[in-house]
Amino acid sequence: MELNRRTVIAGAAAAGIAATTLGAGSAEAATGSGGRKPVKESFGKLADGTKIYRWSLENGGTRLKVLNWGGVVQTLELPDRRGHYANVVNGFDNIDDYVAKSPYFGALIGRYGNRIGKGQFTLDGKSYQLSVNDGVNSLHGGTQGFDKHVWDVEPFVKGSDVGLVLHYTSVDGEMGYPGTLKSKVTYTLTRRGEWIIDYEATTDKATVVNLTSHVYWNLAGEGSGTIEDHELTIAAGRYTPTDSGLIPTGELATVRGTPFDFRETKTIGRDIRAGHAQQVQAKGYDHNWVLDKGVTAKPEHIATLRDPRSGRTLKIATDQPGLQFYSGNFLDGTLTGTGGHTYRQGDALCLETQHFPDSPNHANFPSTVLRPGHVYRTRTVHSFDA
Repeated sequence: MELNRRTVIAGAAAAGIAATTLGAGSAEAATGSGGRKPVKESFGKLADGTKIYRWSLENGGTRLKVLNWGGVVQTLELPDRRGHYANVVNGFDNIDDYVAKSPYFGALIGRYGNRIGKGQFTLDGKSYQLSVNDGVNSLHGGTQGFDKHVWDVEPFVKGSDVGLVLHYTSVDGEMGYPGTLKSKVTYTLTRRGEWIIDYEATTDKATVVNLTSHVYWNLAGEGSGTIEDHELTIAAGRYTPTDSGLIPTGELATVRGTPFDFRETKTIGRDIRAGHAQQVQAKGYDHNWVLDKGVTAKPEHIATLRDPRSGRTLKIATDQPGLQFYSGNFLDGTLTGTGGHTYRQGDALCLETQHFPDSPNHANFPSTVLRPGHVYRTRTVHSFDA
């Protein structure tokens, strides 16, 4: 019989082996009763002497370590079907590598997640030129996006939930974006072990906003090898094809009959070498899926990722209209992660809940405009099982 995650955790606690088998340190942690304040520790310094800190959170069997540098999720540990823990996200063990080398490992992304063509858009009749950092295009907010700033962090305990509130203010004109944008992101671990991200932002001038999280997942364990045997389901009948610069053409194309059809569960590796022109161009999957549900008032389930070896399963719910699935195409063996292993192509994947890439330049895409007096607010829920 295959036990689910909560059964494994509760059983271990009842047997009095929480600290050894689960490594949780206490039966309270193993049973996920919550209520323990996140622990803060030093994680080095930047070149200018700015101190970087790491917060450790644990609840409901999920363990999370977060940096104030870019709001980075450095590690996220989950049990497998036998209760054995592994870190399931890519990252580094030192701040210098995050500053110099990171391809957005675990980071908060803003002001605009994904790409904007030629780094340009027009809003209310005025044209804006953004920082360009991906060929001729702007990617993930430009050369100094939200992932490359120190955030203010406030830990909290609220009932059975624990978490962190992160703040960053982007001044008017930063990376070319109009308006002073005040951003607030809340990471919550629930007593059920869910990791919830709540994004909020306000502005004093009309601007565009698209915040997301850039976690690289490998549910078999960080550095354990390919994710091509992971099983994936995405509730989307369409996707946005791109040009050679990975900028959407504006078409909302059907996934039917293509390698982009994940409406029924399949392994990532099944069609990744199918030779479709869009895959050849992107070196795998690096596209936005148009979620069937569209923009919703509250999060709805839109994707499931499962590693059959460990049984670890990730379910994602969001209120956003798009999901960027990136299959780790540009990992090239030059980066060494937290476990001492090098990351090669396809050793991790990203599932980024967001609005569509280049939306400010496509009238048929859902709007990403934020105006004064309004609040940008969105939520993504990650649920885990084994």
